[in-house]
Amino acid sequence: MVVPELGPLRSVGPRVKRLADALRPSLAHTASVVKPRLARLTSTLRPGPGRSGPRPSRTWYFTASAATAGLALAAGAVAVAGPFDGAGQRTAERDRAVALTLARGADHDGGTEGGGPEPVPSAPPVLRALGGAAEPAKSGGMPPSGIAGVLGPLLADPALGEGQAAAVVDVTTGSRLYGTHSDQAFTPASTTKIATAVAALSALGPDHRLTTRTALDPDTRELVLVGGGDPTLTAHRASGGWASLRTLAAGTAAALKKRGVEKVTLSYDTTLYSGPSRHPIGVNDNLAEVTALTADEGRTDNSSSGPVTRVADPAAEAARTFAGLLKEAGIKATPPGPSKATSRATTLASVSSPPLSDVVERMLTNSDNDIAEALARQTALASGQPGSFAGGAKAVAARLAKLGLPMRGASFHDGSGLDRDDRLTADLLTSLLAAAADPTRPGLRPVLTGLPVGGFTGTLAERYANGGAAGLIRAKTGTLTGVNSLAGTVVTKDGRLLTFAFLTSGTTDPQSAQSALDHTATTLANCGCG
Repeated sequence: MVVPELGPLRSVGPRVKRLADALRPSLAHTASVVKPRLARLTSTLRPGPGRSGPRPSRTWYFTASAATAGLALAAGAVAVAGPFDGAGQRTAERDRAVALTLARGADHDGGTEGGGPEPVPSAPPVLRALGGAAEPAKSGGMPPSGIAGVLGPLLADPALGEGQAAAVVDVTTGSRLYGTHSDQAFTPASTTKIATAVAALSALGPDHRLTTRTALDPDTRELVLVGGGDPTLTAHRASGGWASLRTLAAGTAAALKKRGVEKVTLSYDTTLYSGPSRHPIGVNDNLAEVTALTADEGRTDNSSSGPVTRVADPAAEAARTFAGLLKEAGIKATPPGPSKATSRATTLASVSSPPLSDVVERMLTNSDNDIAEALARQTALASGQPGSFAGGAKAVAARLAKLGLPMRGASFHDGSGLDRDDRLTADLLTSLLAAAADPTRPGLRPVLTGLPVGGFTGTLAERYANGGAAGLIRAKTGTLTGVNSLAGTVVTKDGRLLTFAFLTSGTTDPQSAQSALDHTATTLANCGCG
């Protein structure tokens, strides 16, 4: 069966096939090299009896291992996604290699201050051989009709709850190789972020940046910190390449001194967004209040991903931090309050986020709810909708429908998937991933390059390490009470690139459900049934 919305991929199928064929030998070789080293690495990093507390050398251990083996396998796996620079290296990876770490997918402060470890070296080009003759694709393996015999029993595992839906699509041909209840809508949990990413990239483009600025009213000398909806704005000393509140304060102070101003009335503007700022789930460690101005996602510690207590008012806290930074730079500011920059106000300084492609990758790798909700609102604003939960949901659905994706049964209520009323189908998820793999839509490629890599990055960093599928599976996870989901891409044993989506409902043991889904994905990678 051919999925209608994937028809255009058939015309570029030979290119995808050549890429997969060329990568197959290197993947097999690097997997054999990495397996024993990965086992040793896992053993080294696993806490032993009596060991607790922070492990500051974890990144150093990983750096040493990655330089010899891990990066080679990861590079082979990501090569199917692009985009690449002239040397064949993925551009976003090159630009963010220093700032991002692989430990649990956390995006920690970058840099090597204080004699810390050197940045992980860039991976060598992985596509040089594509111009030459690739090894002919091997025939054999299980015919597509055999996938049902392999996946059916695995998806019937009682650990996967009361209901399951699944779909598997061959990216090269656009054919659906397997489907069960694939057009039935389920609560998708965080796999919703795949839809949010596709919609945001479609609406704004991969090079779009989010800007935070300061504006001075010439008459009242009111200085307004204007939120631009950048969820990655940071006040940390080491910004890791993200927009820095410290840089903004320094630039603002310099501009004020140039004008002979040493004292200002400080205000902050969050009017870019509208509607309720609190998610329907209420106060939750997984998400701060959604506002156009926030620093470090309102976190109360130095973390950059994962659940943690948030400040009650992220915008006010960011403004207070900014006032302190101005004071350090020699500018006195009143305690800040909410306001709105007028048309008379002159912009003094500004800082912008990295390209949207980087922001999307961080969201998907870390399953970052704060970024997801910001991107839904940015999609809404770009589509002429209010920057609210409702506006974001409407805009995301409209963007996906415009791409010709199967929207029957789909329902959006937020951008993160924390809302239990969200509904997606396995058909839609596999179609979203296949659209991101379409060579005619390069702007969507960060959806694939941002997916966590099994055994290496993000929410999959500690999964697949011992199942023979490390580096071969890239997938977005989804977990709510009673809900477990997994959707992504896999390079099979016979070198085919597939998209897959597994959705479940009524699960009672999240760990067992996760293990069952991982086993299903690993079997798909190893069975040669593409």
